[in-house]
Amino acid sequence: MLFLIKLLLLSRVSLSDLFNSQRTIARSINLIPFNSIMEYLFSSYAAIKKFSFANVVGNIEIFIPLGTYLTLFKKDKRATTNLLFIFIVSLFVEITQGLLGIGAADVDDIILNCMGGLAGVLGYKFLLLILRDQKKVRAVITILSAIGLPFLLYLLFFVKLRL
Repeated sequence: MLFLIKLLLLSRVSLSDLFNSQRTIARSINLIPFNSIMEYLFSSYAAIKKFSFANVVGNIEIFIPLGTYLTLFKKDKRATTNLLFIFIVSLFVEITQGLLGIGAADVDDIILNCMGGLAGVLGYKFLLLILRDQKKVRAVITILSAIGLPFLLYLLFFVKLRL
């Protein structure tokens, strides 16, 4: 959760700057579905293509764990229920970014976040299909989380993220 807050809300502005009354707020809001993604795909500039790849893949990747953990810890394992929750979390993040002027509020980010959450839900269900035991699935996810935690902590505290 700390990693998501840092990445989604504090990667472009520090916590002290967020509450600075002298800060200039520049808002960027896109409400047209697939508009940003299409701009990324059909841009001829290498810098935009590099940024777009990081943006698209990053928005998908950061919500995979949420989809996985929701399915792991909730009693209701239905994909639709979990996707609704993921949609609400993503919508909240985009509204917060738009209102506070920290990043770009983009409907495409919500779409990509939901795709990532769906990948997490499907990943959990795939592991359950293969292992056929929730305890084994929990163990595999715990091991994968333990391997990924040092990397996330490194990103959280030592790398200036630019997504």
